[in-house]
Amino acid sequence: MNIQKIALTLTVGVALLSNALMADDAKARAIMEKVDARDEGDTLEQDLLMTLIDSRGHKRTRNIKSYTKKHGQDDYQVMFFKSPADVKNTAFLTYDYKDKNKDDDQWLYLPALKKVKRIPGSDKSSSFMGSDFSYSDMTKTNINDFNYKLLKETKVRGHAAWMIESIPRSKKVLKETGYTKSIQIVRKDNYVISRTIGFMRGGKKKYMDAPRIHKQSGIWIVDEMSMTTKKGKKTLHKTIMKFSNTKLNKPISDSQFTTRRIQKGL
Repeated sequence: MNIQKIALTLTVGVALLSNALMADDAKARAIMEKVDARDEGDTLEQDLLMTLIDSRGHKRTRNIKSYTKKHGQDDYQVMFFKSPADVKNTAFLTYDYKDKNKDDDQWLYLPALKKVKRIPGSDKSSSFMGSDFSYSDMTKTNINDFNYKLLKETKVRGHAAWMIESIPRSKKVLKETGYTKSIQIVRKDNYVISRTIGFMRGGKKKYMDAPRIHKQSGIWIVDEMSMTTKKGKKTLHKTIMKFSNTKLNKPISDSQFTTRRIQKGL
């Protein structure tokens, strides 16, 4: 993220300190705890079509194979880029830790350099492979990093929902996520976050939307998700992710989730 003016930095810093000292909304936190505890299965294998759309409407697509696995209380995920040629054999590995005192680990394998790059915390707010999703967006939010406030009850696509505001409890979390605050729309019937607005420094906002989901073996699965970056009314960029060939709770070896493995490709 770009460095902002000192006045803005100080203002945000004071706001974060104030929010950290304030107790958050108990009802909002209880809702977010249920979001966090929602069953997502032990393993998940999917094909992913990522479409990148620039401000002129030009599109680029990327085909990806994704594997996710529960490892104790932690979540492991690996993504292999299959096409086009300029990203083929690139791979991304994430260890998403439940322990709030342990920073998540992320690695990116770049075949052109034949090198595995570890993503430091200072880079996690930057773009993931040219998309509108950041490296931080690719991991599960630690609910203990935020204060929550229930703004109101609302509806999303005809379903009753809650609108909840989240504010980082520290400057470290703000720096890693890139968001000064976020607003989530959570469906009441299944505790799925259907929409999110992320407020960024410099006046930008990112809008996440999950227009298509389905229930499989009692578990809610996202079929499509988009992230749109805007400044004012102007759309700067948009990313659409469409998931298919979903395989839930099928055996996946732990060896799939290693830095050695991502260097081999599919």
